[in-house]
Amino acid sequence: MLRIAVLGAGRIANIHAANVAAHPHAQLVLVADPWREGVNALSAQLGCEAAYDCAAVLGRTDIDAVVIGTPTDTHIDLMLAAVAQGKAVLCEKPIDLDIAKARAAVQAVEQQHGRVMLGFNRRFDPDILHLRAALDGGHIGAVRQVIITSRDPSLAPRDYLAHSGGILRDMTIHDLDMARHLLGEEPCEVSAIASRLVDPTLEQIDDYDSVMVMLRTASGKQCHINCCREAVYGYDQRVEVSGALGVLLTDNHRPSTVRHWSAKHTEALEPLQHFFLERYADAYRNELAQFIDALAAGRALPTTVRDGLYALYLADCALESVRTGRAVAVDYDL
Repeated sequence: MLRIAVLGAGRIANIHAANVAAHPHAQLVLVADPWREGVNALSAQLGCEAAYDCAAVLGRTDIDAVVIGTPTDTHIDLMLAAVAQGKAVLCEKPIDLDIAKARAAVQAVEQQHGRVMLGFNRRFDPDILHLRAALDGGHIGAVRQVIITSRDPSLAPRDYLAHSGGILRDMTIHDLDMARHLLGEEPCEVSAIASRLVDPTLEQIDDYDSVMVMLRTASGKQCHINCCREAVYGYDQRVEVSGALGVLLTDNHRPSTVRHWSAKHTEALEPLQHFFLERYADAYRNELAQFIDALAAGRALPTTVRDGLYALYLADCALESVRTGRAVAVDYDL
């Protein structure tokens, strides 16, 4: 049994804590967060200990690993403290919003041979797992183009947006990691455009709500990412990979596949699943399971802090392209 502490009591931490508690080879020892009300409710629900100081629990000998689901500006300190105590870590993205701080943290983790997995949960979505397996099996031959669509159902609260690091570092970072995961080569050039089509007042916090990013690899493979903070029809998550021998596509998820035909309409379907909590529930479970399995088997973790660093760097390159109107060369000497 892997003994795990979950740090955080917010939305993401609730997902992770429930998954740890349900896993047959894990024990949820405690949840920790200064937010006493949230910790007390979550610990009571899952039958584990409540703690109110995240850093203080890291030295406990009855904890083997920690899941970090706290605010972004706490990730590095908690990650490095956990590594120093010999704990394995599953940390939510991003490492930090500042690339220099993220780079220093990655170097520190690697120098200490820390076991840290970055939470790019979409790699573990069942659709993406099948798609990746098909690519590895050569079902569509050499990859040529990747197209990623990611649209939220509505704008997040203004306070969240103001502290999110911007759409490229907060939202598109998932898609940039997915592009790296599916292209098979690292992007060498990034170009991007951004607009405020949903809420023009986002200019006040130097953010955008609609972006398009183009990536090119050294061999010429291409990826197009389009993101928007609002899609009135629901949470839109689709991937298309085109190759020499065919194409692979994932589709949106719905509560059921029932189609309704009547005198007024045909092909009427249930609305899309509302948001990431529903759409990626299986992805979060799979992510945790692979973290636990890798530790139990002594295998390399499926994602690393360097994956987090590269995705953040690509987001920064995209932002530079937006601000300069030029393509940005990617230099992975980080």
